[in-house]
Amino acid sequence: MDSSLRSDPELAFVIPARNEARFIASAISSVIDQTVTLERLELVVVENGSIDDTGEAAQRALALARGLRGTVITQAMASIPGAKNRGAKAASAPLLVFLDADSRAAPELGQRVLDWAKRGYQAGSIRIVADSTDRLDRAFFGLIEWGKGLFGIRANMLYCDRDLFLRSGGFGEHIRLAEDLEFLGRLKRQGVRVGHVKDSYIATSPRRLHELPLRLGIVTTFARWTLAHIGIGRRWRY
Repeated sequence: MDSSLRSDPELAFVIPARNEARFIASAISSVIDQTVTLERLELVVVENGSIDDTGEAAQRALALARGLRGTVITQAMASIPGAKNRGAKAASAPLLVFLDADSRAAPELGQRVLDWAKRGYQAGSIRIVADSTDRLDRAFFGLIEWGKGLFGIRANMLYCDRDLFLRSGGFGEHIRLAEDLEFLGRLKRQGVRVGHVKDSYIATSPRRLHELPLRLGIVTTFARWTLAHIGIGRRWRY
């Protein structure tokens, strides 16, 4: 398409990626496969201090997406919140979706986010499921979603109006875990309507659940997330 005929993008996917050469192409493909036309989308990948070829893998994947406004930028210092903030500033679309590099957006996610924003929710969390057929993996994330619904928790991957995101200071770069929870909680205290996109999903890698023998990764991950929810250990290495 002639760049002079392009309309401005309506929705930007921001993907922080550190040492994610194995997964990044799949994440980018999930953006390319959105039901929203590519001319309405934007993609910003922030290569975040990788020591593998994450940046090159992202460039190769983007080369397959004609019509998608996409870019890969580099941040030398490894910081997930910092990479997300950098990507938000680099984006031009008025609405942002933050997608982890080891995750995949459902094909209709972009349209659902646009719908929620039109209903007056300037920000919101997004339902997550395990990118796995393993019953324990799926049960773990099902439990997390059940708890979020029961207690009204807004956490994990999210979308946000870009201007609101920047005015609110973005993610706290001193936080290593639950920066999304802290940010959405901050918005709620400001009186912002924060929704939860439950009519679509992001499928995320359950690899942390498999890091320890006897599936103990499920226990340690749940414990870390629970502690982070109550404000303990958010600055600990994760």
